[in-house]
Amino acid sequence: MAKNTYNETIIAHGVRIEGEFTAEGDIVIEGEVRGTITTAGDLRIGDGAKVEADIRAQNAIISGEVRGTMQILGKLELMPSSKFTGDLSVDVLSVSAGAQVIGTVRMGEEAAQTIATGKKGKRATEAEE
Repeated sequence: MAKNTYNETIIAHGVRIEGEFTAEGDIVIEGEVRGTITTAGDLRIGDGAKVEADIRAQNAIISGEVRGTMQILGKLELMPSSKFTGDLSVDVLSVSAGAQVIGTVRMGEEAAQTIATGKKGKRATEAEE
C-alpha cells in the first residue's frame, strides 16, 4: 500500500465499532466494524477481523471477513483467508487462491461509473425493491 502524509488509524483485535467511520489516512482493522468506512488512504483488514459495512478506499488488502459494498478506487488484494460477500467496484483486483467472493464484481469502466456516481450495485438495488 502506498504511504501518505496522514496518520494510520488502527482498530485493534477485541475492539468493536458501529457507525460512520471517516479518515484521511490509512486504516487497519483487526477487530469488528459495522456501518460505513470511508478513507482517502488505504485500508487493511486483518485475518481475524469482521466487517459489515459500506466501504470506500483508495486501495485495500483484505485477509478477514467483509460483508457489504466495497468501492476501491485503485487496487484490491483478497488474501487466501479472506471472505467477501456483497457488491464490489474496483479498478484492479487480485484474488489469491483460497479467497472467497460471493456477490457482484465490477471492474474497469463500469466500476469507475459506479464509484463516480456513488450508486449501489444492481443486486443491492434489486434487494431493496
